[in-house]
Amino acid sequence: MLVLIRGAGDIATGIALRLWRSHIQVIMTDLAQPTAIRRTVAFSQAILAGAGIEVEGVAGAPADTPSHARELLAEGIIPVLADPEGRCIPILRPDAIVDAILAKRNLGTCITDAPVVVGVGPGFTAGQDCHAVIETMRGHTLGRVIYHGSALPNTGVPGLVGGFAGERVLRAPAAGYFHPLLEIGAQVRQGDTAATVAGVPMLCTLDGILRGILPEGTPVYAGMKAGDIDPRCRLEHCFTASDKALAVGGGVLEAILHLGGMLKM
Repeated sequence: MLVLIRGAGDIATGIALRLWRSHIQVIMTDLAQPTAIRRTVAFSQAILAGAGIEVEGVAGAPADTPSHARELLAEGIIPVLADPEGRCIPILRPDAIVDAILAKRNLGTCITDAPVVVGVGPGFTAGQDCHAVIETMRGHTLGRVIYHGSALPNTGVPGLVGGFAGERVLRAPAAGYFHPLLEIGAQVRQGDTAATVAGVPMLCTLDGILRGILPEGTPVYAGMKAGDIDPRCRLEHCFTASDKALAVGGGVLEAILHLGGMLKM
């Protein structure tokens, strides 16, 4: 079975890990200049690096073309294509498509794109633009598969981690090009400068460990999500898929196996 995942950020990577470890072939797509914050656990970084990377021991590498992607698969490597429009879909003809772009709205995925189409998070309605939706909001329903209807609406407030919600997120203080001053895994205190944009400092909002930050030179707008602080201060959390990513990945795996079995893929 071949599954194409649109998006290759940390949540999409958690999905890829769940599927790959279940012996399902995975190809991923993302922007030519990805904006993932948790770069150490995002296969999108293969595009930025222009080279192979590993997440939790699973290898990923940039692919230039759909045929190159198939070659990488044959080598046991997850291919990542710079193809946000999904031009590779009619060429690859995947058995299932997972839209894990997490744009909070559907950017063009259709229920007719593949035999099984799964939407991740708000912006999708099962039975209309996809066959199933996976809940992404932290809480009792995280990772649940929705076969009729939509995920909970976006509140704009991140879920609680270590007792903190919105305070965990660092946002670009101005428009311009991002210049990080700290690396992922750095211990920080409230008020520390984590980065600058056009000379304006981006200050840490609480004490903790820097779990994610945009790379050097990323174009940003004022208020754009640019970093993430984990108040639990566990270094290993910076280099492993989150509980949320794996929970969502489990929901995607269930949906694909359930729907694929019904269709006898």
